[in-house]
Amino acid sequence: MREKQQKQMPLISLPTGHPREVELEMISKILDKTPNIYDHVLQDLNGGLKIERQRTGANGMSAEQVTRAAIVMKLFNFTYEDLAFHISDSRSLRRFCRIGIFDKGFKKSALNENIKRICPETWELISLDLLAYAKDNNIEKGRTTRVDCTVVESNIHPPCDSMQLYDAVRVLARLLTQARDDFKIKIVFTDHRRRAKRRMTAIQYAKGKKQRLSPYKDLLKVTQKSIGYAIKAEETIGGICTTNFELLGLLNSIKHYSDLARQVYDQTYRRVIQGESVSADQKVFSIFEEHTDIIIKDRRDNHYGHKICLTGGASNLILDCVVLEGNPADSTLVEQMLDRQKSAYGRYPLKVALDGGFASKGNLNTAKAKGVKDVCFAKKRGLEEIDMCRSHYVYKKLRQFRAGIESGISWLKRSFGLTRCTWKGFRSFKSYVLSSVVAANLLTIARKQLAPAG
Repeated sequence: MREKQQKQMPLISLPTGHPREVELEMISKILDKTPNIYDHVLQDLNGGLKIERQRTGANGMSAEQVTRAAIVMKLFNFTYEDLAFHISDSRSLRRFCRIGIFDKGFKKSALNENIKRICPETWELISLDLLAYAKDNNIEKGRTTRVDCTVVESNIHPPCDSMQLYDAVRVLARLLTQARDDFKIKIVFTDHRRRAKRRMTAIQYAKGKKQRLSPYKDLLKVTQKSIGYAIKAEETIGGICTTNFELLGLLNSIKHYSDLARQVYDQTYRRVIQGESVSADQKVFSIFEEHTDIIIKDRRDNHYGHKICLTGGASNLILDCVVLEGNPADSTLVEQMLDRQKSAYGRYPLKVALDGGFASKGNLNTAKAKGVKDVCFAKKRGLEEIDMCRSHYVYKKLRQFRAGIESGISWLKRSFGLTRCTWKGFRSFKSYVLSSVVAANLLTIARKQLAPAG
C-alpha cells in the first residue's frame, strides 16, 4: 500500500552547503511544514480508494517522494529521463526526495506514471496551501496584486492543413498495420503514407495557389481513402467478441483518429476546394493535441496552445493561475480573477494593477464595487487617473508595479518551461502549467526566508 511519508528516515548523506542545495533544504522544510500537500497527492495516487483497503502489493513511491520528484523536475526543467538519472546520481536530490543511500532510485516510467496522476485540482490545492504558508510567515498578504495574461504553446508543429492531412494518413496507416500484423485481423487497405508525404511536400514548395490545388486534391483523395479503411476496420474489429484489452485500446485509437481525420478533411475541403473561410472554433489545429487553441496577440502573432491568466503579488509570488479555453478577451476576465482572490484570501485586494487589455469603464466600476480602492490599467483607454486611483502618485506607482509581472512571466518561461508544454492532453497541460507555478512559488518563498533580515 502507498504511504503518505516515509515511516522512518532512510540513511542519507549530509549536505555540502552549495547554494542550490541550501535552497533545496529550505524547500524541504517548507514542504514538511505543510503536510496537507501530501494528503492531496495521496488521494490521487490511490485513485480515491480508502487506504485501509490496500493491504497487498508493492509499496511503490510514497506521496512525499512523488511530490518532491515533481518539484525537482520543474525546478531544474528536467525531462523524465533526466529526472531519473539525476535523482539516482545526485546526493542532494536523493536527500531531497528522501531516497536512502542504498536505494536504487526510480525508473523514468515509474516517475512518469506517478507524477501524471497528480491532477490539476490537486496542484491548485497545493498552491493554496503554499499561499497560506506565505501569509502566516508574513511573506505575502495579497493586498496589492497585478494581473496579466500570456500564452503557453502546445507541443505541435505549425498547423498547416497539408501537414495535418499527412499526419492523419500516416497515423491511420500505422494503426491499421498494427491491427493486421500484431493481432492478425483481416483488414484490406493500402498504405498511402509515401504518396501523402509527396503531396504534402509539393504543397509546401508550390509557388502559388494554382500550383497547390492539384496536390491538395490528391492529398484529400488519399485521406478520404484512409478514413474509409479505418471505418471498415472499426466494423471488423468491433464484430470480434474479445476480452483483449490491447485490441480494444487499438480500436478506440482508430475511432479517435478517424474522427479527427474527418474533421481535418472537412475543414481543408471547405477552405481549399470551396473557398470558404473556416472560423477558428471549427478547426482542429493538431490531431495529437486536439485541445489546442489559436491565440492571436496584437493582431500580428499567432500562437497555438492556451492562454493563461496570472495574478502576482508584491512578493513576486504567483497568487493565481487560470488556464483558459478558447481566446477570451482580457476585458472579460477581471471579475473572475478578483473573485478568485477573494476565494483564496477571504477578501478582495486593496490595490490592483492590470494590463491595458483589461481596461474598460465596466471593469473599473466592477472592481470599485467590490471594495478595491485603487485600480490601475496600464493603458487608460479614455479613463481618468483620478477615477481609477486616489491620486496621480498612486496611479504612477501602481503602473510601475504592474510591469514587474512581465519579469515574473519571463522567469516562468525561461526557468520552468512555460514557453511550451511537453505533456500530452488538456488535463496534463493544466497540470504542467500549475506544477510550474507551484515550483516557482516554492523557490520564491525559500529565497525570501533565506534572505538576511533587513
